[in-house]
Amino acid sequence: MVSLAWFKFMETDVIAIIGPQCSTIAHIISYVANELQVPLMSFASDATLSSIQFPFFVRTAPSDLYQMAAVAAIVDYNQWKLVTAIYVDDDYGRNGIAALDDALAARRCKISYKVGFPVTAKKSELINLLVQVSYMESRIIILHTGAGPGLKLFSMANRLGMMANGYVWIATDWLSAYLDANSSVAAETINGMQGVLTLRPHIPNSKMKSNLISKWSRQSQKYNNSDLRISAYGFYVYDSVWAVAHALDAFFNDGGRISFSNDSRLRDTTGGTLHLEAMSTFDMGNELKDKIRKVNFSGVSGQVHFDNTGNLIHPAYDIINVIGNGMRTIGFWSNYSGLLSTVTPESLYSKPPNTSLANQHLYDVIWPGETAQRPRGWVFPSNAKELKIGVPNRFSFKEFVTKDDVTGSMKGYCIDVFTQALALLPYPVTYKFVPFGSGTENPHFDKIIQLIESNEFDGAIGDIAITMNRTKLADFTQPFIETGLVILSPVKKHITTSWAFLQPFTLEMWCVTGLFFLIVGVVVWVLEHRINDEFRGSPRQQMITIFWFSFSTLFFAHRENTMSTLGRGVLIIWLFVVLIIQSSYTASLTSILTVQQLDTSIRGIDDLKNSDDPIGFQVGSFAQDYMALELNISRSRLRALGSPQEYAEALKLGPKKGGVMAIVDERPYVELFLSSNCKIGVAGSDFTSRGWGFAFPRDSPLQVDLSTAILTLSENGELQRIHDKWLKTGECAADSSEFIDSNQLRLESFCGLFLICGVACILSLTIYFAIMLRKYLRHEPKKSLRRFISFVDDKEPPKNRKRSLSLPGTSTPMTPMSSLTAVDIERPARPVRNGSIADIES
Repeated sequence: MVSLAWFKFMETDVIAIIGPQCSTIAHIISYVANELQVPLMSFASDATLSSIQFPFFVRTAPSDLYQMAAVAAIVDYNQWKLVTAIYVDDDYGRNGIAALDDALAARRCKISYKVGFPVTAKKSELINLLVQVSYMESRIIILHTGAGPGLKLFSMANRLGMMANGYVWIATDWLSAYLDANSSVAAETINGMQGVLTLRPHIPNSKMKSNLISKWSRQSQKYNNSDLRISAYGFYVYDSVWAVAHALDAFFNDGGRISFSNDSRLRDTTGGTLHLEAMSTFDMGNELKDKIRKVNFSGVSGQVHFDNTGNLIHPAYDIINVIGNGMRTIGFWSNYSGLLSTVTPESLYSKPPNTSLANQHLYDVIWPGETAQRPRGWVFPSNAKELKIGVPNRFSFKEFVTKDDVTGSMKGYCIDVFTQALALLPYPVTYKFVPFGSGTENPHFDKIIQLIESNEFDGAIGDIAITMNRTKLADFTQPFIETGLVILSPVKKHITTSWAFLQPFTLEMWCVTGLFFLIVGVVVWVLEHRINDEFRGSPRQQMITIFWFSFSTLFFAHRENTMSTLGRGVLIIWLFVVLIIQSSYTASLTSILTVQQLDTSIRGIDDLKNSDDPIGFQVGSFAQDYMALELNISRSRLRALGSPQEYAEALKLGPKKGGVMAIVDERPYVELFLSSNCKIGVAGSDFTSRGWGFAFPRDSPLQVDLSTAILTLSENGELQRIHDKWLKTGECAADSSEFIDSNQLRLESFCGLFLICGVACILSLTIYFAIMLRKYLRHEPKKSLRRFISFVDDKEPPKNRKRSLSLPGTSTPMTPMSSLTAVDIERPARPVRNGSIADIES
């Protein structure tokens, strides 16, 4: 009937339409407005009403796209993942919930259950609807209806106990519009919605807004209807009228004129009461529409300005909590930032948008049940089906999980962790274990995860490693045990011999170290030979000096002084190298003589990659794919092993006799295996970091609660107690689970030091011979290689002698004390073979 009245009104010449608010009617009117080219100024919030389908549609209120984005932000802010949606089954309700579904999906949340009802639904139908909702696990209920059915649902929910502690109700803006427009609400009605959250289109406070409210109040009292107040949509209606007025003013200023023409296509062929032929097309409708979309003025609802899609710029909402007899604003949501905030949206427009989720904040909420504690958001449904939990039926390492052949029940370390974690949940969970696998070989865990994704299992527990590919299919709890891939290899004990002092260095290291002792001795001799008498003498004495000086530096016991700058530089670097080598040798020898050593030919994962020998892995383990895909090891080298006995046999045989060179497996299995196999050990350290967790479908609330329970078990020591009960290892594992693969110091570890020392020697010799060549060319008239060698070998003559003093009873001059260096003073003069005192050079 309402839409019919609209059509009767359209029979007159119309240049603009303001309204309606009802989305269903707005859809119908939009088709007519398009045909008649009449701008439609509507405050209907249906998101599917757009200027793309309806070019003459101009929305003068925020779209449900933004309102549902605000609802999704509230859900995500409170860390809820599942919601239940109740809506009226018409264009407004269906399209609004579709927008909500998209907004929640963008935040990795979802509608777990949605139910619609017709506008004409009876009371019994609404009660059945609420009872069905109460059976669902989600306690976050989004109510997107009109005021009439919405208030009925709140009243019924209150009587059904669905407004109690644990529930969350979020009503869209219909509730705030109703409460704003009615100054007096029945006590029964307001009591039935305590703790409810609702949204209201944000209207900034202004003088224009206050004046309009005052005028409205006076008019209401004048007509004895003081209970009726103005709501947010009243402000949008007021601004819509002014928008048309501003647009018409601009329209006429640009020469616009009002004229109509008949459309022959409009004709009523059914003989009804509608006179379609009387409807006329507005000739300059496009021009007026463009003027409307270009208006820009300050209205009572804020800045009235449209974007290129025909929507108001900067849509925002107040977040309201119904408390007592009124409402309390706990924050705001603005499309400008897309975040929740306690700061008014208009104060943000002058700043760059800050989209960091860390800046979100709302004031405290009083939830249903008069509690300030945020509800968990879900419960285990009272009528829930029994959960089917997949459990691997292992063939080996049954301490972790296995099926009891006598009772048929599942037992093991993982089972105890799961049952203890369930006992900490504040609600009962009904479940049954479903063994996966034949029990004759270990099952493949990837297949269990795939069964969760296909909903054949409601979860999976056991020794399931958390890998990247598995997290794409399911959600995992907090790891209850840390694990990683390690290498198993045969080991042998080092036997200490009388030649143990040679073991810290490899043969290459001994050879290179000895060679550098000689090289440094020769270099220092060359640099000191011309100016230092301690490095001169007969060839035999000089050879002895070179060897003595070189090897005495090992103990820092060299007595020869270096006088040249280059010689001192080389010696300082060499003494630093000697210090490092000596310290490393001492530490390694101490370890060899005091700690039982285990040796293996494998030092780490690189040795496996560079070899062509077979490598073992446990059946069903992710180690196979990891080695093939991540380490690029050929699958032809990988050997599947099904039990600890096969592990030991394959390692004993070795790669040459049909066995394997090493086995790659997860540390918990390895520790259990080593407790009874002392001749096998771990080579190197863990080269991956993993953990075992319980798997559940994506976004399962049970995953979150069990993660919290596992952390509690870890903190109170119960997790360690379960570990010790099932996985306590013996002394053998403690002795051999970690070892040093070899304490011999290899040349590779000292290449840098030797390189630095070698470069210093070469550089010093280069500089020295360059200086010698320069002096030779300057002072020697005859040039030859033999004379140059003789020049370098000769003692450098003294330069710039000071006035000499004679010793009593001798004719030998003596240098004044003032010209002696500290080294000269401390070192006693050494007699020369001819019996005179050696010259003391200045």
